[in-house]
This record gives sequence, structure tokens and C-alpha cells, in this order.
Amino acid sequence: MNDHLLLLSILTPLAVALAIALGLPKRFSVKLAYIGFGVPAAIALYLWCQYSAASASAYEGYAFYTRYDTGLSDIGIRLTLGLNGIALPLYVLAGIVGLAAGLYAIQSGAERLKIYLMLLLIMQAGLMGVFCSIDIFYFYFFHELALIPTFIMVGIWGGRDRSYAAMKMTIYLTVGAMLSLIGLIAIYVKSGMELRTFDLISLRSILSHQSLSAVAQNNIFGLLMVGFGILVSLWPLHTWAPLGYGAAPSSAAMLHAGVLKKFGLYGLIQIALPLLPQGAAHWACPLAWLALGNILIIGFVAIAQRDLKQMIGYSSVMHMGYAFLGIAAFSTVGAGGVVLLMVAHGLSVALLFLLSTSIYHRTHTFDMNEMGGLAQKAPVLAAFFVAATMASIGLPGFANFWGELAIFVAVWDFSPAFTVAAVSGVVISAIYGLRSAAKVFFGQPSEEFARVSAANTVTDLRWAEKIPALLLLAALLFIGFWPKSLSTPLNNTLQSIYPAAVQAAEASVASK
Repeated sequence: MNDHLLLLSILTPLAVALAIALGLPKRFSVKLAYIGFGVPAAIALYLWCQYSAASASAYEGYAFYTRYDTGLSDIGIRLTLGLNGIALPLYVLAGIVGLAAGLYAIQSGAERLKIYLMLLLIMQAGLMGVFCSIDIFYFYFFHELALIPTFIMVGIWGGRDRSYAAMKMTIYLTVGAMLSLIGLIAIYVKSGMELRTFDLISLRSILSHQSLSAVAQNNIFGLLMVGFGILVSLWPLHTWAPLGYGAAPSSAAMLHAGVLKKFGLYGLIQIALPLLPQGAAHWACPLAWLALGNILIIGFVAIAQRDLKQMIGYSSVMHMGYAFLGIAAFSTVGAGGVVLLMVAHGLSVALLFLLSTSIYHRTHTFDMNEMGGLAQKAPVLAAFFVAATMASIGLPGFANFWGELAIFVAVWDFSPAFTVAAVSGVVISAIYGLRSAAKVFFGQPSEEFARVSAANTVTDLRWAEKIPALLLLAALLFIGFWPKSLSTPLNNTLQSIYPAAVQAAEASVASK
């Protein structure tokens, strides 16, 4: 019954996008868009509920395992889909954030709405494919499928400096994608002349019996670290991200910052660390130092921002530093914390981008110095923003808390000094987060906002804004109060594929 649901979650938004492209009238396009975004989300939530039962009969640790021959099997490429404990949380994240972004876009009244929805649907199909692909060729293919619409949406529907932002994003992300592709092809080539394959299950089996040389692992992991690092906005290769998110239309920013940017971290955890443990150990310290650049340097840059959307963009870059620290620690606890943080960050940053646009619609500016007192006129909006800010800081009760806590525990074993520096990032997050809430919603309204509110009636959140915001906030609270719903399958997978890799990395370090 569940065999083809993963493929359906990819094909449904693609089919709706194709129908829109073929000239479907606008009123039908909008109705079909609900299906295009709703079906993947419903499938993701259903498979999440069914995962525990399905994992009992999982194939090599992957539930809902299916394989489709696309005519490329002679060179080791097959469309192979499935979910393990690492993929499941990100797959669910893609479904939830995709639905929220889609609902917000449908009600946005954007110009050329049909084309806008078509591009978002293509992006959604790619995101669902990324996190259920077992074949690393299709893992990369679906990422590119989701990435291309991002450039177009920023260039056409973006805000200030959209042309420059789109060009910079294109250059940086293309370079990052190419470096990542070279690294993935290197793994494919090194898998053996007769057994070359992109299948991740087969690669784990092959490389567990004939591990790559230390030099090969160091070089390949370095390529993947830099390539994926650019895609995730690792300092100092991060400058495309705040600019791009600041210019991007809200739904595109929600999908990219919330979900697509996790592609690189997911690739490191699912592919690079288990297959290249000695390379991971070799690059651990440099990666940890770069991660501190994200947390401390970008954190202080975020404090200096006066533009609300730019501040959220820089905060998104900053929090990627915690994830890279968890990867540098290279342990089951660290990797588990990174996955939980990816999910939590995806939900919270998507919610913040949604709310920042709602604030703009009421104040006609992103400059926080030109706001103030908005809570009097929009108390529900204020409550959502404060909750999203608390989640981003890592307040207990929200999903972010568990991810950060696990990472701090893992990093302590790696280096107590790095842990102390990382924990200081929580203080930095509290400073810019709480200050932004105070500037926007509390205190006396600025003269600029007083003029805007006098000329235009300022209302609270409409239901078209409340529903996607509620969806994201409910997910943050659900995981925050019941992290076991994700951590149990995650732990089972990590404990099956990580111990041997961790031992290999420790042996490599001990031999030096």
C-alpha cells in the first residue's frame, strides 16, 4: 500500500506544475496548487506515523524502499527511494514547510501568480525527492531541480537589489553544487571498477570492506565540506545567503532557508561522515573553527542589523554554525543533534520569514527603527513573532532546544573550549532576537509608523496568514514536547551506521 507514496509525493507537485505550464486557467491553477502542496505534506505526515511499523521490515535500514529503473542502470544509476531515521525528519520538514509556503503564496496576490506557483511546486517536488533518494545521483539531481526556481523567483519577484542578489546566489550556489558533484563522482569512481554505483546502500557495503586510503578520504571530504559548506552558508563563504534571503519573496525564502539549505548538512551526515570517516577526522578542527565564525562573527553582524529581514537572514547563517560544530564532533549524539536542529531551524526560520513579510505589509518598511508599538494593533502577530523568536533562541518547549542541547553535549567531548564559545552564541541570539521584538512591537510607535497607521488601517493577522503560521508553530511545539517522535528512529539509524565510522576516525587520529 505504501510502496509508491514516496514517488507520488514527488510527482504530484510536478504534475500540477506541468498542468499550470500548459495553460490551465488561473482559478483552476490555484485550486490545483492546494493539491500540489497538500499531497506531499499529507504523505510525509502519514509515513511519519507509519514509520515505526514499517521499519520492522525495512530493507537495509530503509523503510518504504522502492526502486525504479530509469534506463541508466548500466552505469549504476537507479531511482531508489526510501526513508531511514536520518532522512525521515527532513522529509517531514519538507512537507510541512512546503505546505505552509504554498498556502502563503496562494493568498499572496503576487503578480503572475500562476508562474509563481508553478516554480514553487517544482521546488517542492525537488525537496521531497532530495530527502527520500537513496541513489546519490538523484539526491543531487533533485537538489538542482529545487535550486533553479529559486534564482528565477528572486530575480523576478524579489525586493530590493534582486538582480544583484539573484546573480550572486547563482554564482555561489553553482560553484558549491559543482564542487559537491565532483566529490560525489569521486566516491562513485572509488567504489571500484566493476561495482561502480551511486546507490548509498551498496556504497556503504563496498567501502566497509575496502575503505578508501586516507589521502583519498581527506581530498574527497574536503571537496564535499567546501561544496556543501557553500550551499549551507559556511563562514566565510556565506555572503550570498543574507542578501538572497533579504531579496527573495517570502515563500521562496521559507523553502530555501527552511529546507533546501539543509541539503549540504544532510549530505555530510548521511553520505560523507559514514563513508569517509578518516577524512572527517582530518577536517574536524578546521571545520570547527569555521563554525565558530558563523556563530560569533555572523552573530555580531546580526546584532548590527536594522533591517528586519536582513537580521533574520544573518541569524539563519549564524545558526548553521551549531550544525557544523555538531558535524565536527563526529558522534552519534552530535549527528542526532544536527538533524534535530535542522528540522527545528527550518520550521522557525520559515515562520520568521513569513511573519517579517506580514510585518512589512502593516508598516511598509523592514527598517526596525521606523516601527514600534505594533503589538497594540496586531497582538496575534506579536505573539507569533515572540514565540518564533524564543524558538530560534532555543527556549525549552520548542524543538530548537533539543538540537542545541545535543550538539553542546557532543561538542563538550570534542573540546570544552569550543562548547563555551558556542554557548555564548545563545546570548548573542537573545540580544538580537529580543531587541527586534521590542523595536517592532513594543514601546512608542515611531513617527514613520504613526504616519503609516494614520493613512492606512493596521489590522492583525488574517486567516490566510494565521493558518501557515499555526502549522509551523504547532510543529515546533509538538517536537519540542515530544522529541522522541523523531529521536527514536534517528537514534536507531545512527547507531547502526555510525559506530564503525567513529571507530575508524578515532583510530586515524590515534595513529597520527
